Amino acid sequence: MPQISSAKPFIEVLSGHRQPVPPIWMMRQAGRYLPEYRELRAKAGGFLDLCFTPEYAAEVTLQPIRRFNFDAAIIFSDILVVPYALGRAVWFEAGEGPRLDPLDTPEKVATLASTADFNKLEPVYAALRRVRTELDSHIALIGFCGAPWTVATYMVAGQGTPDQAPARMMAYRHPEAFARIIDTLVANSVQYLLGQLKAGADAVQIFDTWAGVLPPSEFERWSIEPARRIVEGVRRVVPDAKIIGFPRGAGALLPAYVGATGVDAVSIDWAAEPSFIREKVQNRVAIQGNLDPLALIAGGAALDRAIDDVLANYAGGRLIFNLGHGIQQETPIAHVEQMLQRVRAYKG
Repeated sequence: MPQISSAKPFIEVLSGHRQPVPPIWMMRQAGRYLPEYRELRAKAGGFLDLCFTPEYAAEVTLQPIRRFNFDAAIIFSDILVVPYALGRAVWFEAGEGPRLDPLDTPEKVATLASTADFNKLEPVYAALRRVRTELDSHIALIGFCGAPWTVATYMVAGQGTPDQAPARMMAYRHPEAFARIIDTLVANSVQYLLGQLKAGADAVQIFDTWAGVLPPSEFERWSIEPARRIVEGVRRVVPDAKIIGFPRGAGALLPAYVGATGVDAVSIDWAAEPSFIREKVQNRVAIQGNLDPLALIAGGAALDRAIDDVLANYAGGRLIFNLGHGIQQETPIAHVEQMLQRVRAYKG
């Protein structure tokens, strides 16, 4: 009888091995579109209480795995836990998103601690350990951090803004002060990712949600270079660490990001141009993406066409099927099931 392989298809792709059926997971797959998430979220109280209660965070991480049997679970947390561990006040306003005490002047930046209190992040590691024991052997576990640029945009402004102008302005007017924020985030993100790998993560992802607002020279300085330093710092300790980058909106700058950072894969948004990605990016690293989350909400024939487009464009090479950004709250569960069925029926 043939032996059943315990290999993780998600990790196989990151290790250089194309899979006949692309492994699949979704960014924000543990979230508000699931009734079981909404129920636990209400029970937990505040959002950070949900993140920092290991049994809750582990349960939320596992909910979409139980329902959909994705090829990877991503630990439930938030990109702003590193500023929190650095001693910054972080809270979440209902319906409005994160709030922080803004670091909007060089004088305020000077008050930023250089080293995080990683005891504050122990609940994240505890949740990872808990999930690791419950996952089937073929399902990968992903840890993550926010990229320094994206995290810094929230730290400077104290909240999200439409084009993150406050951080961009500080980077122009006070580059040394801004560089201090970035350097602090690089050093502490390395340690945070190493802690997640030690706790059982198979791979980690660096989310640079706001990379696309930077012009090329600033992109190189504030997105590429910090990511390169994080990858280098992690691999100095864990040489074979599997790392995914997601510089959302990078477009034509993606090849430079891939070449400089050394990531094993890049996540691409739904606006990426397929032939460019195939010829300039996928020939070097694995691709993760890039279904439009709105197509997933639309469902029906439109969703089938959008799925088929992603597969036709990228499944000939190394592909991890995902969305171009996070799943949205109003997404019908039946549409997620439709997507899974169609991707898993692919014969490539």
